[in-house]
Amino acid sequence: MSLGSPRVAVVRQTAEYSPARIERSVAATMDLLGLRWSALVSPGQHVLLKPNMIRQSHSGRPREWAQILTHGQVLSAVTRAVATAMRGEGRITIADAPQTDSDFDAIAERMEIPALLDHVAREYPKIRLSVVDLRREVWRTVDGVVADRKKLPDAPGGYVCVDLGADSALMEKTGPFYGADYDSGFTARHHGEGKHEYLLARIALDADLFVNLPKLKTHKKVGITLSLKNLVGINGDKNYLPHFSMGTPRSGGDELPDDGFSSGLQARSIHAFKRVLSAAPSVGVLLGPAAKRIGTAVFGATEDVVRSGNWHGNDTAWRMVHDLNKILFHFDGDGERRSRPLRYLSIADGIIAGEGNGPMEADALPCGVLLAGTNPVAVDWAAAALMGFDWTKIPMIREAFRPSALPLATFGPESVEVVPELGAPFRFRPHFGWVGHIEADQ
Repeated sequence: MSLGSPRVAVVRQTAEYSPARIERSVAATMDLLGLRWSALVSPGQHVLLKPNMIRQSHSGRPREWAQILTHGQVLSAVTRAVATAMRGEGRITIADAPQTDSDFDAIAERMEIPALLDHVAREYPKIRLSVVDLRREVWRTVDGVVADRKKLPDAPGGYVCVDLGADSALMEKTGPFYGADYDSGFTARHHGEGKHEYLLARIALDADLFVNLPKLKTHKKVGITLSLKNLVGINGDKNYLPHFSMGTPRSGGDELPDDGFSSGLQARSIHAFKRVLSAAPSVGVLLGPAAKRIGTAVFGATEDVVRSGNWHGNDTAWRMVHDLNKILFHFDGDGERRSRPLRYLSIADGIIAGEGNGPMEADALPCGVLLAGTNPVAVDWAAAALMGFDWTKIPMIREAFRPSALPLATFGPESVEVVPELGAPFRFRPHFGWVGHIEADQ
């Protein structure tokens, strides 16, 4: 099965989102890859565009968002290029599953998606362009505590549950695993005793062409977020996704880095509070703000202290990311092994990238680059080098080159070809939990 090429295109421009400039840069990436859109998609087919729509803004600075989201001009340039290659006839879906408490409409406005819908409707009347929120549930939070929940309509075509079983990267990792919600038992029911299940949107697995449009950012749990990590957004329920293994390395976990008294007390306190939130949400909403203030005073703020697997020792999240990519590349919308290779392209937005405490509290770093390729491992390998990081210190990338029954790459790191040459790297500041553990030697 083809898993794309080891070639990666890097196009540099000024750090601005001028529509004409972005359109030229997107076209330049295709030229460097030796690809034509018309060779990837034909009239009447379906293309899935997967941008990073994690949140409408920086978590603490609501007016900042350019370093958090895939920019709308990158999405627009790719959409128009695809529509032209389809000769104005076919179906294009823009889809993602943002953070569960994010505002999808606000994200769409920030990305200028309503204007894009209007443009495509006028210029390509036979193209069916839609925007889909892949989440099954959205939350309203108060001071970080879930106040209420709202069920959302299923994504078009629904979801398929895929059990990777022994082929899961998590088979080498012990739980219990923690997902995204207070009920860790839910995650345990899907990840344990040889079972590793994920709930994927059928519309993503069934697309004739999957175009990944990630944002170039640092990440608290996996080091960097780019092509591989962006697939978290095709999963419909984030509680299926193991984020960390409870406990410390001595007990087989990666939630916290050490076994000190403070760490043990912190872990027990957090888990006890989450059990209360799961069993009695109304009580949690009342007690939540006070409990968080006490926790911050005693143990420190999450922005300053490693907890919840937000560090270089997280040995769970990268495995979950690999599993999602394995499913995309090797399984179809019925949950069966693919009978034909996936057509895949990644174009990463690094015009204004994010450094520091990513993904949602990243600081803006103007870089003026787009990276593109037909294999996510190759693109992320090049991105790590461009960011000034050592890819061998990033398990999500390093382990992706390992042989597997469901491989993510059919080539080694020595085969990755960057065109033109990568040039001098930027010096991204890592998330504080990764500082001193990910940087390349000067």
